[in-house]
Amino acid sequence: MPHEPRIRAWFLRRRVSPDEVDELMQDAYCRLVTLEGVEHIDCPHAYFFSVCRNLMVRRLKRQQIAPFEAISEIESYRDNGSPSPEEQVASRLAFDRVRMMLASLPERCRRIVELRKIEGWSQKEVASHMGITEKAVEKQVSVGVRAIREGWRLLEQEQEPQPAEQKALRS
Repeated sequence: MPHEPRIRAWFLRRRVSPDEVDELMQDAYCRLVTLEGVEHIDCPHAYFFSVCRNLMVRRLKRQQIAPFEAISEIESYRDNGSPSPEEQVASRLAFDRVRMMLASLPERCRRIVELRKIEGWSQKEVASHMGITEKAVEKQVSVGVRAIREGWRLLEQEQEPQPAEQKALRS
């Protein structure tokens, strides 16, 4: 399972012994194997995580002395793997900013950066498509990426409060 290392790390952060983690993972796999179908699972990693978490809670509840906080924390933890609304908005804004910076590049440079970095073309494919050398593609990508990084850095500097503004905010 591609999500196993992440779930193992989650267990280890909760101080579950490695042997117990192995048993929990084995139990989780057994649960998955006994399913009649997997069509109802919309988000496989969240489903697998839920199975593992529920097995852990069940074990804690069976213990004679179980820390209440541990059970509460594990039961309330949600890992659906999807970003929060704030993270989605921040990603969207960052994407729009990069698109604006990309649009400000010279036409040839912009097109080469788009083909190479966004559409994933190889350097050779871009060179053949544009009728230029691979070295020219490499140079244009370098120029474009550097310009976007510089634009990003300047934008972040503008958004940081200046020392005079910080002083005014404190008073």
